[in-house]
Amino acid sequence: MTSQPTRRQDVVRVLWRWTSDTPDAVPRVRTALRCALEQLEYGDRALDDAVLAVSELATNALVHAPGPYEVRLRFTAARLTCEVADTDPQLPTVPVFPAAAPYGPAPECRGGGLDALSAVLSEKGRGLHIVHYLTCGAWGFATERGGRTKVAWMAIPGR
Repeated sequence: MTSQPTRRQDVVRVLWRWTSDTPDAVPRVRTALRCALEQLEYGDRALDDAVLAVSELATNALVHAPGPYEVRLRFTAARLTCEVADTDPQLPTVPVFPAAAPYGPAPECRGGGLDALSAVLSEKGRGLHIVHYLTCGAWGFATERGGRTKVAWMAIPGR
């Protein structure tokens, strides 16, 4: 994970805003980013990776933070980033990457047991690992507006 630079020459484009009551919010976030990146002529691989990663960040915002929410692109001299903003100023605890395998030692080398299997099959707890992998570690969290807003950001992979 790296820090998000902020420069005066940054150009920010808001793609979409929503609230916790907005139906189908995450699919709409994916569509908004996909359309924007298609206009910028990003290739299929980079586009698919970015859409999957922003889906994870938007889902985390909806699950863990109050709205309203906003997804936007930030154009800098060095790179293009996608940001998901919410109104929870608390920065989350970020897991250490790369994550350790969920398996623990067990007697007679039979695997990690039911707890390890449950961890592997869990529907929760994988989002930031996915974002980390898809962005090669170029993502993070920051606060804005005097600490009243949190932003999850990720670098968009090259064209």
